[in-house]
Amino acid sequence: MHNSVRYLKMVGPRRAAALQKLGINTVADLLYHFPRRYDDRSRLLPVSAYGQGETATVRGTVLAGQDLKPRRGLTITKLAVNDGMNIFYAVWYNQPYVKKNLPPGAPVLLTGKIEKGFGATQLKVEDYELDDGEDRLLHAGRIVPVYPLTGQLNQRLLRSVVKAALDSIAGRVAELLPASLLENHSLMPRERALFQAHFPDTMEDAGQARRRFIFEELFLFQLLLAARRQGVERQKKPFHYRGGGLLVKRFLKQLPYSLTAAQERVWAEISGDMAEPAPMCRLLQGDVGSGKTVICALALLKAVDGGLQGALMAPTEILAEQHYLNLKKSFADLGVPVCLLTGSTRRQEREELLEQVRAGACPVVVGTHALIQEGVAFKNLALAVIDEQHRFGVRQRAVLQYKGRLPDTLVMTATPIPRTLALTLYGDLDISVIDELPPGRRPVKTYAVSRRQLGRVYRLIEEQVGQGRQAYIVCPLVEESEKMDIQAAVELAASLSEKELENYRVGLLHGRLKADEKEAVMAAFRRREIDVLVSTTVIEVGVDVPGAAVMVILDADRFGLAQLHQLRGRVGRSAHQSYCILVSNPGTEEAKARLLAMTGTGDGFALAEEDLRLRGPGEFCGTRQSGLPDFKIADLLRDWELLHLARAEAQRWVEEDRFLQKPESRLLMPEAEARFGKAENYLGVG
Repeated sequence: MHNSVRYLKMVGPRRAAALQKLGINTVADLLYHFPRRYDDRSRLLPVSAYGQGETATVRGTVLAGQDLKPRRGLTITKLAVNDGMNIFYAVWYNQPYVKKNLPPGAPVLLTGKIEKGFGATQLKVEDYELDDGEDRLLHAGRIVPVYPLTGQLNQRLLRSVVKAALDSIAGRVAELLPASLLENHSLMPRERALFQAHFPDTMEDAGQARRRFIFEELFLFQLLLAARRQGVERQKKPFHYRGGGLLVKRFLKQLPYSLTAAQERVWAEISGDMAEPAPMCRLLQGDVGSGKTVICALALLKAVDGGLQGALMAPTEILAEQHYLNLKKSFADLGVPVCLLTGSTRRQEREELLEQVRAGACPVVVGTHALIQEGVAFKNLALAVIDEQHRFGVRQRAVLQYKGRLPDTLVMTATPIPRTLALTLYGDLDISVIDELPPGRRPVKTYAVSRRQLGRVYRLIEEQVGQGRQAYIVCPLVEESEKMDIQAAVELAASLSEKELENYRVGLLHGRLKADEKEAVMAAFRRREIDVLVSTTVIEVGVDVPGAAVMVILDADRFGLAQLHQLRGRVGRSAHQSYCILVSNPGTEEAKARLLAMTGTGDGFALAEEDLRLRGPGEFCGTRQSGLPDFKIADLLRDWELLHLARAEAQRWVEEDRFLQKPESRLLMPEAEARFGKAENYLGVG
C-alpha cells in the first residue's frame, strides 16, 4: 500500500501530480481519501416513474445519436434511448466523444435530471456507464462514492483509479487494529472496510466501514498522546518543593477575598501535581474574570517557597506588563522579587536581569517570547506557566520547558475549549476548569444594535463616564490588514475627540505603538486619566481595568465568537453594572447567529460549543499550530462518542503495554507517527 500512485493503471506522471495536490502520493493515501458522500444509484426505474426535476438512474439501450450545434462554442449530444417501456433523449453538453463511446445497441446506465416538455422526456446526464455486468459497475446502478476533488480530476477518473488500487491490494491488506478492539467494538476488518468505504454494497455497509476508520484514526492519535503522557509520568523531577508553604499561606491571608470553591478545587489539583515526583502537565481553563491569575500566583509562590524559580510567559507585552505589575504588587509584602523581560527591555537592563536570573536572585520572571531567546538561562526553573497558550506555537512552549530540567508546566487559557476538543488538543494533559465567577460580579448586559443607533451608544458612554466609569471602543477589522486597522483606529479617535465625545478624554491604543507608549496609555487609563479608550484588538486578552464599564465593538459581525467574548471580558470586572454593545449590520446568517449567541449568554463554554457548531473543529482551532491534526475522516463534533471510546482504549492499551513492546504496538506506533508526526507536534506543550 505504500507504492506510488504513479504506477497504478490510468495514472502516470501528469495525473500523479494532480493527485499530489490532494495529498495523495501512495496507494495508502489514495485508499484513505474517503468519499465525502454517496449517491444511491442502485434504484433502477423507467423514466416515466420520475417527475420533473428529479434525479434518476435509468437502464436502457442506445437507439441512435446526433450532435447539434445551435451556436458557436456549444455542442449538444442527444442519444435516443429505450428503457424497455419508453423512448427518451439523453443529453450532454460539449461532450461530443460520448456518441462514439455509446454507439447504437450499447446497453447503458444513465444518471441525471429529468426534463419533461413538448411531449418528450429528456435526461440531462450527470454520469453514465456501459452496462456490461454489475460486478464491474462504478458510476451507476449501485451506491456511488463522491470524492473531494481538485480541478484537474473528475469523479469518474478518481473512482476508476480507486477501483484499480483496491484490485491491486486485494487479499494482501494487513490488519492494523488489535483483534480485541475489532471484536469488542464490532469493527469491520480493514480490507473489507476499505472496499465497503469506497464501493459499498449497502448504505449500512458504508456506515460501518466509515465507523471503523473513524475509530482507527482517533485511536491512533489518542495512542500517541497516551504514550507521550506515560513517558512524562515515568520521568522524575530532579527537584522537590521544600518549605512548609509559608508564602502561600501568607498570600492567601492577605487576599481581600476568599477563594471560590472552584478556585480551591483547582488549586488542590495543581498543588497536588506539584508535590508528585513526575512533572506536572496541566491545562487550566477558566472563563474571563474567573480568577486564573490568583491560581497562577499561588503556583509561583509554591516554587519560590521551595527555593526554586518560576517563569510566566504571556503572548503580548501589554499582558506581560500587566502580570508583572499585579504580581509585583501582590508579592511586595512577601519579599518576593518579580522581574520583567520583554523585547523592549533595554540592553543594559536586560544584561543585568539575565545575570540575576542565572544566579537565582530573581525567583519569579515574567515575560514574552523574550524568555525563550538564546542567552536566557535559569538557575533552577521548577515551574513554567504559559498564559493564553493558544497564542504560542508548540515549539515556543517547548523551548520554555527546556530552560529547566523537567519543570512542572501549567498552561492557562481564558478561551474556553469544548471538552471534545480539549481531549484531542490536550490529550496528554490533566485539565482543570474554574467554572465559577467570583462573588459580586454582575453579568455584562450585551446588546446588538445597528450603526443607525450609534448616537444612543455614545449617549450611554456619556452617561457612564458621568458616573465615574470608563469605556472601550474597539475598531472594526479592516481586510485582515493590521496597517489599515491602525489607520481606522487613528481616524476614529480623532473624529470622536472632535465630534461625538469632544467633552471627554479620548485615548488611542494599537499594536504599532512602542511598548513604553502602550504601557503609558494603559497606565493613564488605569489612573482614570482617559475616559474612552479607542483600540484595535490589542486589548483582546488579559487587560484588566476595573473602572471600565462599557465595551463598544464596531462592525462586530467581522469578529469570531471567541474574540467577541474575550473583548466583552474586558468589562464587568467590578461590582458595577457593565455593558457590551455590538454594533453591526450583519450580512450573513452565520454572523447573525454569532450576535444572537453573544446576546443570549455570557457563559464562555456555552459560546465555545456554539462556535464549534457554527465553524467546525478546523476553523475553530485555526492553524495546525493550535494543535489540531488533519483528520481524514473523523469529525470531532460529530464523532465525539467514538473519540471518548478511542481515548479510553488508547489509555488502557498503554497501561497494559507500558513500554509498547507488544507486536501490535510495534505496528501501531509507527503507523500513528507516519500519519500524525511525533506526538509533540500536537500537544499543548511540546
